[in-house]
Amino acid sequence: MNAISLGPSPDRREALSRRIRLLVAATIAYNVVESVVAVTAGSLASSTALIGFGLDSVIEVSSAAAVAWQFAAREHAVREAREQRALRIIALSFFALAAYVSVDAVRALAGASDADRSLPGIVLAALSLAVMPFLSAAQRRAGRELGSASAVADSRQTLLCTYLSGVLLLGLLANATVGWSWADPLAALVIAAVALKEGRDAWRGEGCCAAPAASAASANHAAPAATADACGCARGCVCCA
Repeated sequence: MNAISLGPSPDRREALSRRIRLLVAATIAYNVVESVVAVTAGSLASSTALIGFGLDSVIEVSSAAAVAWQFAAREHAVREAREQRALRIIALSFFALAAYVSVDAVRALAGASDADRSLPGIVLAALSLAVMPFLSAAQRRAGRELGSASAVADSRQTLLCTYLSGVLLLGLLANATVGWSWADPLAALVIAAVALKEGRDAWRGEGCCAAPAASAASANHAAPAATADACGCARGCVCCA
């Protein structure tokens, strides 16, 4: 029986690649502004969580830049060859963030400093909570259809920013309204834990299952039911989640 290609056509692949490049550019632009505001406000307020959030924005820029570098290649084969290196850059960025924020948060909990209230930080966290889900969802859809693990990993980096925005907002509000200064480093430790998990997943390449979108399949070579879900993704992958 002849193999039937289930992947997108060359024209569709190029359209998806252009969409990913635009989304990456928008993510970089937003996160540059976000990082400057967060690190500045965090330094003024001695807020470990806010500084960690700003550094996460810096890492999002490096992550998005790695994907932009991958998709700058016009040839599909070259983009695929750059995939693993882009994933490594994303993973190492996550690990660096987790290490820095953990050390700073432990120092703060040990009494090295108390965070002050930060109205700019609260506004920034609320804005990011509103903006980031849309950027993440759009890139995730394009990355899944294209079968790009690095694009999906970068979209998860953006989605992580959404979760962190919520954690940061709760911590800043708790400190501002009831004076719980310990809520700030606690929020920072949550940020570090999530970053560590995302870094591990990116290193292992668990961001997406490219097989259904990028490979040829035939009836007698279908994925066994025990190892594939309803989308055809191998167990443990989250591209269809």
